[in-house]
Amino acid sequence: MLLGITAAMLFFVWRYRLKRNPLASNIEGNAMMEIVWTALPTALVMVMFWYGWAGYQSSRSVPPDAMPVKVTARMWSWMFEYANGKVHHELFVPLDKPVKLILASQDVNHSLYIPAVRIKQDCIPGRESYLWFRPTKLETYDIQCAEFCGTEHSNMLSKVRVVSASDFETWYNTIEPVDENSGERLVQIYGCLSCHTTDGGKKVGPSFKGIYGERQTVLVRRREMNIDVDDEYLLESMREPNAKIVKGYPPNQMPSQEGILSDEQMTAIVKYIQELK
Repeated sequence: MLLGITAAMLFFVWRYRLKRNPLASNIEGNAMMEIVWTALPTALVMVMFWYGWAGYQSSRSVPPDAMPVKVTARMWSWMFEYANGKVHHELFVPLDKPVKLILASQDVNHSLYIPAVRIKQDCIPGRESYLWFRPTKLETYDIQCAEFCGTEHSNMLSKVRVVSASDFETWYNTIEPVDENSGERLVQIYGCLSCHTTDGGKKVGPSFKGIYGERQTVLVRRREMNIDVDDEYLLESMREPNAKIVKGYPPNQMPSQEGILSDEQMTAIVKYIQELK
């Protein structure tokens, strides 16, 4: 294309050079040419519009038998909730079953992106959106956030796990009880490990490892105070994350877990943190 455009440009420069026509000619309009160069691009644009509109309609027309999954985006994790109340940090779907993803955000703008399925949709606070797809292969696909949402944006990852219908039914109907040993599973399901580590490494929030029982300096309304990390402090930090911020870590990063985690789940997480010595 570059060579063609360059060749045409050089031809016109040579063909209509000044020496061949020193006195500029007054060329009248040509109605036929004007019709052609208006009609042809219009027809081309309409064809492109038709294909685009057909694709858009297909992407927005959800099959009536689609399985609904509520997707909650938050800094910096995904939460998938099914019709029976089951919640997981990964998206499990049955093979050849249409799936409707109902999208919402808890904090800032996010965007659910599944590259292998070629679908992407923004998650906007205070607004519900949706998209759908039909998995056709028993595969595991990546989920990414395609909207910059803060310091851990690049780590806001998850998976789509396409399983057989029978395996999905087994997984879907398996109820995992909440007890004092559930903490490790809960911090994975609810995305706690997007901001905290269990090996002492530093991320957006302090590591869970070894923090229980420590003396920490925290900021309360910009004033420093020393506290002991105990059950009461950890439970308060889940319900009111900005009440007491550990010094050296940014505020306004963690959403409140009030109404998301039950009291039993919070207690199980505290028990798990206590054991990470």
